[in-house]
Amino acid sequence: MTETNAGDGTAADGAVAGEDGLARTPWAYGDPLLRTYYDTEWGMPVRDESGMFERLSLEGFQAGLSWLTILKKRERFRQVFKDFDAEAVAKFGEPEIESLLADAGIIRHRGKIEACIGNAKATLAMREEGGLGDFIWSFQPETTPRPRVLSEIPTTSPESLALSKALKKKGFRFVGPTTMYALMEAVGMVDTHVLGSHRRGASGVWND
Repeated sequence: MTETNAGDGTAADGAVAGEDGLARTPWAYGDPLLRTYYDTEWGMPVRDESGMFERLSLEGFQAGLSWLTILKKRERFRQVFKDFDAEAVAKFGEPEIESLLADAGIIRHRGKIEACIGNAKATLAMREEGGLGDFIWSFQPETTPRPRVLSEIPTTSPESLALSKALKKKGFRFVGPTTMYALMEAVGMVDTHVLGSHRRGASGVWND
């Protein structure tokens, strides 16, 4: 989720209460999909291979787009990418790529599609050294941000830069430092819910 670092640092960019009385980070509003994602999934720990591969892939597909666009297409992504089973995706060839490029239900970008297939192959190769999930979590920082407002939420970190470099060395693509920081937020490696949000600390990873 990379739509968080927007705002001028005013109080209006802090936690906002919804009609249910619960406070949330401002980006959670605007569409029911965003709010549900925020309230139930974003920032919760993900460690299994398929779950991590899915989120890594979706963050890559999001590059240059809004996260809401990805959420609206997520179920179709899951269908055509075999629930992000790395073994299945790694077998995709030109026929599957052409089919995906013709599917309006996903992001039709050849570079991102080919990267997803290549990343599936790289994911399989990582099984010999503990797996994708453990590898990514090995870059968890010692501390997490405690943002009061949107403008205090980082978009990169030394850890996301190191993770980006390490994944690229292993053959992964569309894994830049900003994308990797968004992944770290999504899977609970950092907690960037603004202070006052009812989801702050919900992951159990960080005591806040």
